[in-house]
Amino acid sequence: MLFTVVVMGFPMKNKHSSGANGVGHKGVVSAVVTGLMDLFSQKDQLPPLDPGQRIDGKVCLVTGANSGLGKAVAIDLARRGGHVLMVCRSGIPEAGEEVKKASGNPNVEMLQADLSDLDSVTKLCDHMQARNIKLDIAVMNAGLMPLHARRTPQGYEVMFAVHFLANRLLLERWLSEGVLPLNRNAANLPRVVFVSSEAHQSSAPIDFNRFAEFQDYGIKDGMKFYGLSKLHLTTFVQELNRRVNQNGQLRLLIHSLCPGPIASNIARESPAYIKPILAPIMRLLFRSPEQAAKPVILLACAESMGQRSNVYLHMMKEKQPSPLALDSLNGEQLWVLSAQLIQPFITASRRETECL
Repeated sequence: MLFTVVVMGFPMKNKHSSGANGVGHKGVVSAVVTGLMDLFSQKDQLPPLDPGQRIDGKVCLVTGANSGLGKAVAIDLARRGGHVLMVCRSGIPEAGEEVKKASGNPNVEMLQADLSDLDSVTKLCDHMQARNIKLDIAVMNAGLMPLHARRTPQGYEVMFAVHFLANRLLLERWLSEGVLPLNRNAANLPRVVFVSSEAHQSSAPIDFNRFAEFQDYGIKDGMKFYGLSKLHLTTFVQELNRRVNQNGQLRLLIHSLCPGPIASNIARESPAYIKPILAPIMRLLFRSPEQAAKPVILLACAESMGQRSNVYLHMMKEKQPSPLALDSLNGEQLWVLSAQLIQPFITASRRETECL
């Protein structure tokens, strides 16, 4: 499990060397070495955003905001004057109170949602629509790495659901219902920042013949499916940008990033016996949530990132997503097939609204 946690922010090398199951022990060890070398050798290309840069009054939503990177992002946005909506499965209300205290900003709310359950995602969207919430900044951060495959209430693999499908449904609803307004002037465009991972760079291609099909896995193959779920997400980000920002006209600023390895509780499902060992190692070798939040805040708030869309950062360095993610044919297939998966939840929600 330690190896798995280390490599989450880095590309897996020789992904086919371990046979049909994808990532094997040798691949993980190689990734650990590569990842740690990258962490300590890569120099920041971009400076962090000045702490004095304000976003007073902007409505900011952060998913997975009750701990780790999401909480650090929520605190930073609140310190800059944002009205922060923390979307969390748990930690209500204590995490929100901690963000208020740490930031000195009382304008912090918590919204309950389980992003592994599309019914819960739908209820969140309905709540936001009923309140006529308009977002200026959305940080799609929620993530997990289970020890073993788990089915969601709708029967999907949990990382596929949380990392990709929930975001697909959220953006579909928010764009169609004006939660993310597309008619603003160029100086005030809303922004969406997706937290991806460099693990997508070495994922096997998406098998569209088995799209969304549940596949069982254990500790050995967890990283393989983590990278695949992030490839789904990163491919979606590229296609979303193509569809929303057509003909060079920016209507929504869409960015994504890999924050690198983080000393956070994403390893919360580690066996109990290894957690006392894992925690100090993570604190020693990995970036703190506050450090990892820097590229997120840069994409979400910097004026320089408000003039263009589709920036991808690895920590504080701009680079390209994988060729698979950039492939427009992959993007179109992903969009069409996932639209079929989320359509029942959109239709059901509209039916309920019409009955009110």
